[in-house]
Amino acid sequence: MSKKVLVTGGGGFIGSHLARYLHSQGNFVRIADVKFNDYIKEEYCDEKFKLDLRVWDNCLAATKDMDKVYNLAANMGGIGFITAVGAEVMHDNVLINTYMLEAARQNNVKRFLYTSSACIYPTYKQTSPDVTGLREEDAYPADPDNFYGWEKLFTEKLCEAYQRDKGMDIRVLRYHNIYGPEGTYKGGREKSPAALCRKVAESSNPGSITIWGDGKQSRSYCYIDDCVNGTITLMESNYDKPINIGSERLVTINELADIIIGISHKKITKEPDLSAPQGVRGRNADISLARKVLKWEPKVSLEDGLEKTYQWIAERCAVDQDNP
Repeated sequence: MSKKVLVTGGGGFIGSHLARYLHSQGNFVRIADVKFNDYIKEEYCDEKFKLDLRVWDNCLAATKDMDKVYNLAANMGGIGFITAVGAEVMHDNVLINTYMLEAARQNNVKRFLYTSSACIYPTYKQTSPDVTGLREEDAYPADPDNFYGWEKLFTEKLCEAYQRDKGMDIRVLRYHNIYGPEGTYKGGREKSPAALCRKVAESSNPGSITIWGDGKQSRSYCYIDDCVNGTITLMESNYDKPINIGSERLVTINELADIIIGISHKKITKEPDLSAPQGVRGRNADISLARKVLKWEPKVSLEDGLEKTYQWIAERCAVDQDNP
């Protein structure tokens, strides 16, 4: 049975992919965002609301007559952006999430999903590239390494309070480095896979690219299709505590770059930039809980996902060069 579904942040990377899938399954999909990247060319929603969700009345309008809300709207970006901007990120996102929760309550939304982040995990558990996968209970004692992580953790507790005090039906997930095509790849807000794909695509052959940090810092990456599947699986489940959605395959940034360089068939050397931000030294996901309660785990390999991502970004870069 189809539902009336709102995806906030539906103009962005994950939100547009999520909306497209929900729309393809016969749901009535409304998206709300302050801007739309327009990378997805086919019809992927029934209604498109251009709204600033930092404004209370806009949140009321967005949630009106909706059965379910996927709240992905946020002021965010890659490590360079979120480490440089603190007050703006916290101010904007606390307003969005506070207003969206209350608007959903007042409009009797049946279920609300909040997208948190692996950035909530404490710095003291991420000091080595050979890091142990982070479990959901590792979030406390709290010590995120940036303001974005603190805002996400605050909103998790806000959701918990609305569950307890207001009786709202809420789902909370923690994304771990989602990547894929049809997303931001330039401009300063892109994440590391997209940034490296762009650098390799724009490089001469032979050539060189800059790696932020020494390249030995480690991460795990989850492809967008797996992310969308995990998000919807959680929304449709009965599990109402925070849960990781990510991959357990740990790679260094150097290894990530080498995979992309291999895909490009170019001869490229890597030059470290030790002055650039690099975040925590190592971060990996433990998805044991998602396997247990959601029967979910990622299916797309890093190589296959990067192949699709690189080809899409390389095509965009070629168009950009032809139209400077």
